[in-house]
Amino acid sequence: MVEATGRAAPTPLVEMRGIVKRFPGVIANDHVDFDVMPGEVHALLGENGAGKSTLMKILYGMYRPDAGEIWVRGQRVEFRSPMDAIRHGIGMVHQHFMLVETLTVAENVALGLPSSRGVLTDLDRVAARLRALGEQYGLQVDPEAYIWQLSVGQQQRVEILKVLYRGASLLILDEPTAVLTPQEVRDLFRILRQMVAQGHSVVFISHKLHEVLAISDRITVLRDGRKVGTVRAAETTKEELARWMVGREVTFRPAKTKTTLGPVLLAVEDVHADSDRGTPALRGVTLRVRGGEILGLAGVSGNGQKELAEVIAGLRPATRGRVQLLGQDVTAKRPDERADMGFAYIPEERMREGVIKQFSVAENVILRDHFKPPFARRGVLQPKAIAAYTDRLIQAYQIKTPSRETPVQNLSGGNIQKVVLARELSRSPKVILAAQPTRGLDIGATEYVHAQLLAQREAGAAILLISEDLDEILALADRIAVIYEGRIMGELPAAEADPEQLGLWMAGVASPAAA
Repeated sequence: MVEATGRAAPTPLVEMRGIVKRFPGVIANDHVDFDVMPGEVHALLGENGAGKSTLMKILYGMYRPDAGEIWVRGQRVEFRSPMDAIRHGIGMVHQHFMLVETLTVAENVALGLPSSRGVLTDLDRVAARLRALGEQYGLQVDPEAYIWQLSVGQQQRVEILKVLYRGASLLILDEPTAVLTPQEVRDLFRILRQMVAQGHSVVFISHKLHEVLAISDRITVLRDGRKVGTVRAAETTKEELARWMVGREVTFRPAKTKTTLGPVLLAVEDVHADSDRGTPALRGVTLRVRGGEILGLAGVSGNGQKELAEVIAGLRPATRGRVQLLGQDVTAKRPDERADMGFAYIPEERMREGVIKQFSVAENVILRDHFKPPFARRGVLQPKAIAAYTDRLIQAYQIKTPSRETPVQNLSGGNIQKVVLARELSRSPKVILAAQPTRGLDIGATEYVHAQLLAQREAGAAILLISEDLDEILALADRIAVIYEGRIMGELPAAEADPEQLGLWMAGVASPAAA
C-alpha cells in the first residue's frame, strides 16, 4: 500500500482480516478487521458479549477462527496454541485469570518456561526478576505468596507481571488500571508511553472511557460481534464512544436526589482481623453508615477491603472490635442471621461467592430462602411459586437469559451480577454491602447497577460501597473513606473530595488533617 505522499505505508505489527468465530447459537465475531501498528496503543471497546475477548483469544492462539486471516509483521501466520503467539511476541492478560491457585506467584510465572539451570528449578531468579519488575511498574506482589491467598486485584497484577516477564512486544491488557491509584495510573501510562516510543505496541481493553481517550492512539469499537468503527482518540469524545458501544445515549454521572438521613444502620467499631495467611489485615477500622446514604470505601486492592467485607458479612471472625446492624451487636452472628435482619451482600467475586455457577437462574435467585414459604412447604420445593417469582425478577432486573432454567455460568458477567442483585435487593434490605459491584462490567450493565444502588439509597437503605474504581466512588458516594494497610486514612464528604488527595491516601500518605 502507498500513501498519498508516495511513501509506503508502515506495515502493521498485527493485522486481523475478516475474522469470523461461531459458537453454538451465536456469531461472536462477524468479519472483524483489526490491526495494531508498531509503537501505538490501540484500545478495544465494547459491551460484555460484543466479541472483544473472543477476538483477542483468537489473536493469542486460544481459539481458531472459522474464517479470516492473521498477519504478524507482514507475514501470514496460523496460531495453533498460545505458545505460537508468545513466540511471535504476543502476550495477553486475560479477563478471567489463567492462574493455578495452589502454586505461588513465582511458580505461576515460571510455569511452562525452561529453567536457566536445566533440570533444576530457578525460582529464586524468577522471584528476583519479579521483584524488579514490581518495583519498575509499581505492581508489587510477594513472589512467595500462593495465588489463593491473593485478592482479585492482586491476581490481576500477577497476570500483568507474567506477560512483562516474557518480554512481549505486543501486550494485550484487559482492565489493567482497575487496581491502581490515580498516581499509579499516571505511572503506568508513562511506562506504556515509554514502551510504545521504543516500538512496543499495546491493545488496551478498558471500560473507563476517559482512560482510553488519555492513553490510546486509536480506538476500535465492537457491538454484537461486529466492528462499529475505528477512530483516532484525538478525534472523538466519551459520549460518542459510549453511543457506539451501546447504540444509545448513556448517563455517565447518575443523578442523585437529596435524601433524608436516618439513624446509623451499620457500625464497624475498632475492628481487627487477620488475613488468610494469619497476618494482620484490619488494624482498628471504624466506620458508620446511616440510612439514606452511600459511604464509599476507596483503596488499592489488598489493603483489607476483602477482609472487612467478610467480617461485616459474617464470613470471617474479628479478632477485636464489633459490628452492629440496626443497633444490634452481630459480631458473633452467622451470615444467615444477618440476612434475616435485613442485610444484603453483593460480594467481590460473584462467580465464587455470589452464585453457584452450575445452578440455574431460578435456583440462584431463591438461594437464600429456598427452604421458606412460598418456595417450599414441609421441606418440598414448590416449582410453580419458584417459577413465578423468578420470572418476575428476570423482568424487573432485565436479566438476559434463554430461560429461568439456564445455568448461571452460561450468562454474561453483567447478567450474572443482575442475578445477584435480584436475589439480594428483592428482599428489601436495610443495609447493603456492595463490594466491587461493577468490576468487569460494561457501560450498560454498570449504569444499571448504579441505578439500582441509588434506588435503594432513596428507599432509605444504608449502603457501604467498596470499590477500587475512584470514578465510581465519586459518582455514587455521599461520603468517602480511604483504607490503606487495614487502617482508615481519612474520610470526607464526597462534595469536598479531591481525587489527588484521595490518591495520596490510597498510597498511604496521610494529610496533616488526617494524621
